[in-house]
Amino acid sequence: MEANPRSIGRLPAAFLTPGSSSFMDFLADHSPEMLPGNRKLPEGIVEAPHGTTIVAATFPGGVVLAGDRRATMGNMIAQRDIEKVFPADEFSAVGIAGTAGLAVEMVKLFQLELEHFEKVEGTTLSLEGKANRLSTMIRGNLGMAMQGLAVVPLFAGWDEGKEKGRIFSYDVTGGRSEEHGFAATGSGSIFARGSMKKLYRDDLTEQQATTLVVQALYDAADDDSATGGPDMARRIFPIVTVITEEGFRRLSEPESSELARSVTERRLEQPDGPRAALL
Repeated sequence: MEANPRSIGRLPAAFLTPGSSSFMDFLADHSPEMLPGNRKLPEGIVEAPHGTTIVAATFPGGVVLAGDRRATMGNMIAQRDIEKVFPADEFSAVGIAGTAGLAVEMVKLFQLELEHFEKVEGTTLSLEGKANRLSTMIRGNLGMAMQGLAVVPLFAGWDEGKEKGRIFSYDVTGGRSEEHGFAATGSGSIFARGSMKKLYRDDLTEQQATTLVVQALYDAADDDSATGGPDMARRIFPIVTVITEEGFRRLSEPESSELARSVTERRLEQPDGPRAALL
């Protein structure tokens, strides 16, 4: 008997029938083994490359999300030019800190989650809804986190309803908190946060906000060996992204290199960075 030409190369009916607006729920029903949190790992702590540090800051008209380029494994540099900041959709982005390979995979799944919802529902999730979906994904990774494979991202985007940029941070259990003004995550976050705490103002321009996050990453690299500063010799510079009502934009290499060079040159005069006023 000849096969029906109309059935050749087609997906099973279950794959073509609209169901849940969640792509994760779809995978859980049809291919649960593809979800990162369902994979079986060896017992004990697993050593893998980790990425740090991610910073974000809001300004009137948008939000900036940036990350350094270093990944470490123990006391070794595993990679010098890792990508840590990705667009989630047109109006939001996610920066990854934690187990590098698993974090990148989670970002790709998150991108599919948002795209799937838009195709099924015919509309986009609110920024709050996107933040909640990411929280659910992190919670599903709790088993791996307990074995040392934690993913702790920073999520930022433009809220069309409130007409402003917003930042959300997470813990390894999926707990979500909205950050106001600025935020940082990763091993260098304590130093980056301290830097931004002294320099941040709520009336920053976009240019000042991008300079602020690069200053914060520089301070993090100055005190945290797992965070990489601007590498002039290899031309490796921080990834800096801006999200406004016009959407997501990543600074080009000439823009990011010029920004990093200007900060580095000023540090030759003031190694500890710009001074904040006492009062």
